[in-house]
Amino acid sequence: MAQADSKVLVLGALAGMAGIGLAVVVYQGFRSGRRGSGPGFYLNRNNEQTTSLMLVDGPGMPRGQAVVLERLEALIQCVSELKDEMKALKEALPTLPDQVREELRGREGAEARRVSPLHRTTPTRRKRAAGTVSAARPSGRSSEEAESEGGYMTALTDSEEEEQSDAEPVGEEQPEDKLSSFLERIDRLHQGAESDKRESLNILLEQREEFGQNSTFLWRLIRAHCDVHDVSSALEEKKIHAETGKKVGEEAVKLNPTCAESHQWYAIMCGIMAEYDTVQNKIRNGYIFKDHLDKAIELKPQDPMSYYLLGRWCYAVCDPSPP
Repeated sequence: MAQADSKVLVLGALAGMAGIGLAVVVYQGFRSGRRGSGPGFYLNRNNEQTTSLMLVDGPGMPRGQAVVLERLEALIQCVSELKDEMKALKEALPTLPDQVREELRGREGAEARRVSPLHRTTPTRRKRAAGTVSAARPSGRSSEEAESEGGYMTALTDSEEEEQSDAEPVGEEQPEDKLSSFLERIDRLHQGAESDKRESLNILLEQREEFGQNSTFLWRLIRAHCDVHDVSSALEEKKIHAETGKKVGEEAVKLNPTCAESHQWYAIMCGIMAEYDTVQNKIRNGYIFKDHLDKAIELKPQDPMSYYLLGRWCYAVCDPSPP
């Protein structure tokens, strides 16, 4: 029993000595860390040296503090460059107005030397008047005075004529705009009732002398004859509109062979004329119908009306039943 107690005492003593040794090692390590990273100093606004909590570079400085120092150095560099730029700008400010004046004078001189071909070749009314006045004045005036007056009046004439030419189209409606509004009205009447279709034809006939050389006008005139043919009840009236519409169609395709609508409506009128012609003329009109319908599809392949008419023609040709 005494031996067991002695063993316990020996083990306890050894454990105590080990704990004391470990504590000494930890304490020495802590002291060495404190010596490696001491408190830094900085100058406040009063240029007094004061301690701060920020640690200077040392073996024990954290990574975050190093990043902050790098950013501060970059900021100081930027401020220094900005000061240099401000200094250069202050030095350049006194000479800036002179540079601007020189640039403006250079531009004015270049514009004064630039003369358009129209002004060189076409004499204006003001120029002719200036020449008359200078000839009527006494010869005592110097040539320099005459040139200065002539130059001033010429410049004034150029600007006035440009303003006048720009202002002239405002008061008058252009022919293209007039034709466009007129054709829009015709298209609206085409969608209307029987009276609207007849009114459309009458209006087109009234304006044919003015717009008769325009293909967009002519194919609408063909369409108007076709509309009135369809709404008419008298056989003789229907035949007259069919013949007239076909003649207008021939004129339209000759005037503008690249207008798909002209070929399409001319083909339609040839198909209508087949109802009033002999068998021989029906066959001939059938071939004309097919040729101009193919041309309309070639010029405007996205128009479904041409394909519909071509399908009806193919069905009529293949149908063995008598008409």
